[in-house]
Amino acid sequence: MQTSQASHSIGDAMLSATIKPDGAELISLRGVGEGELLWQAGPQWPRHSPVLFPIVGRLAEGRLRHQGRDYHLTQHGFARDSLFDWVERSETRAVLRLTENPQTQAIYPFRFILELTYAIAEGALSVTARVTNPGDVVLPCSVGAHPAFNWPLMPGIPKERHVLEFEAPEEASAVLLTDGLLDARTPLPWQGRSLPLSPELFAKDALILPSLASRSVRFIARDEAGRAARAIKVSWEGYRDLGIWSKPDGAPFLCIEPWFGMASPLGWDGEFTEKPGTLLLAPGESRAMSWSVKVEA
Repeated sequence: MQTSQASHSIGDAMLSATIKPDGAELISLRGVGEGELLWQAGPQWPRHSPVLFPIVGRLAEGRLRHQGRDYHLTQHGFARDSLFDWVERSETRAVLRLTENPQTQAIYPFRFILELTYAIAEGALSVTARVTNPGDVVLPCSVGAHPAFNWPLMPGIPKERHVLEFEAPEEASAVLLTDGLLDARTPLPWQGRSLPLSPELFAKDALILPSLASRSVRFIARDEAGRAARAIKVSWEGYRDLGIWSKPDGAPFLCIEPWFGMASPLGWDGEFTEKPGTLLLAPGESRAMSWSVKVEA
């Protein structure tokens, strides 16, 4: 393995991607003839596609409780701000790894191996997160993706002519956040399997869809006739939940976020291993989950 702060690009004839080792973060995604698809970390939000680990969302007061001790773990965990080691770099594949160290153990008292694999084939980017427990006690964690795509997808198409089209019918409502913690549900303006998009949807922060039936969603920009002018398809395996987020002030990005786990429920402040939705890995156990993106139009 090598520690290097230089980014690395992968690609094929249809798609290219660039990854930096700081946070193992995807920082560019370009379709041939399509231009940049990924949000370029502007002043409204300084990230592109952070890796969420070992928590997704927030803990009450940032407090992780384990065996009578309190640790301080900030929103979405530390992986997004950690320098990963390069395991592999080629023209179409990149693998990065993060393991526990004195800094992580001071705030998260568990051994872990987190490996991110980026690969491009047939015009699609796949991103696989694999968590392994090398320790001798149960490893509790959550894992999430947080890619931000440009919204609008095409210049000249208003934000309100974009929709999310889900693979299957979903619950009529989404879970809202209060101070970053899970709270009440709100109804969504579904049109069949499609969710029309507008900045007002995010007036109270992210929309959270737990335990989805779908394993993919299409982010579609429609022309004046209602036809798809451009679309990207985001698919996932191994993740259970989905976050959808933008800023209500008109920030030009939309985050489509497959998750395993989410923030603590409002009023919950217990033992971390008992936190609802947490992945529990036995000693020696490993779990992989992946998401992918492909330009469709």
